[in-house]
Amino acid sequence: MIHINGTVKLGYEPVRDAFASTFEEGFEVGASVAVMHKGEMVVDIWAGHTDLARTTDWQSDTLVNVWSSTKTMMFLVLLTLADQGQLSLDDPVYKYWPEFKANAKEGVLVRHLMAHTAGLSGWDQPMTEADLWDHDKCSAILAAQAPWWTPGSASGYHAISQGYLIGELVKRVTGESLGTYFRKNFAEPLGADFYIGAPADQHHRISDLIPAEPLDLSAADPTSIAVRTFSNPMMVGVMANTPQWRQCESPAANGQGNARSLALLQSIISHGGTVNNKTFLSAAGCEALFEEQASGPDLVLGIPMKFGMGYGLNSEFAPVSPNPRSCFWAGWGGSFVVNDLDAELTYAYAMNRMGSGIIGDLRSAGPLMALYGAIA
Repeated sequence: MIHINGTVKLGYEPVRDAFASTFEEGFEVGASVAVMHKGEMVVDIWAGHTDLARTTDWQSDTLVNVWSSTKTMMFLVLLTLADQGQLSLDDPVYKYWPEFKANAKEGVLVRHLMAHTAGLSGWDQPMTEADLWDHDKCSAILAAQAPWWTPGSASGYHAISQGYLIGELVKRVTGESLGTYFRKNFAEPLGADFYIGAPADQHHRISDLIPAEPLDLSAADPTSIAVRTFSNPMMVGVMANTPQWRQCESPAANGQGNARSLALLQSIISHGGTVNNKTFLSAAGCEALFEEQASGPDLVLGIPMKFGMGYGLNSEFAPVSPNPRSCFWAGWGGSFVVNDLDAELTYAYAMNRMGSGIIGDLRSAGPLMALYGAIA
């Protein structure tokens, strides 16, 4: 029987029990779950091991690459800059990044970058894994190329490219890289253990990811937007275990954290902009995320999605909460974040064994459903 470490406030024990059950079939190796509810960390638990051989225990301060759950931090940064008037979500991107105007992209707006509707879900130029460590190269190529579809007309998941697009925009507006700006203005003020670009002296705490089978694109149309997005460069889970990936800034995908830091930081959104007596943005700035940007079949994921400003919205496509003012995003292999503004609640799940899902998998659903049962 798995031993669950950490703390659970009285009344939230069903979350701990559901978390324990995720280990019963033997697939889960190491994971953490955390819940911020009405200003309090009511669940902060972890269990398992950092290696497939199950020889090294997952610790309170173990970190892991949460893949696209990192995007929630990117969205937090951009919503805050908009709330502070440093940029407008309705402005053309080239207003801040003049080179971006190339190839008829005058009509690409900041909100298109947020909602995966910019038509830049991948690179025309052949890319290697090592290229992803070079922010300037990745962003410059995207600035020069033409959109793959009419911007604003549909979403097409910008799995990796979104980090370089929004990252460069933040750099142009603030003068700092997105990872640096995030650390100074969000992680450090809250004491949150989350890095976009983890310094080498923190790598000893990062659990290796146990990758799922690589994406099988052999039967897909090589000219399709989905294949062009996922195969250039071909993403493989084991890449996350390299020091180069951990240390670079790829803000859509290489955040290193755990459920505690995910929940603490994202509770800024679910708590109306203020956490632990620190105000980061206004309540109205948080509400801006619910402005629907796209709804329907996603050109890359191949499933229907409803996007607000960055976050996926609670919808018939992805019913993550019983409450309407809820949003979410997930990471390749299983990490997951839900912000529920009606309940003043953030739920986070992070693990090291990747499942096959591009945007999360069902392991996180059990503790989440138990949470809503507990607070009902």
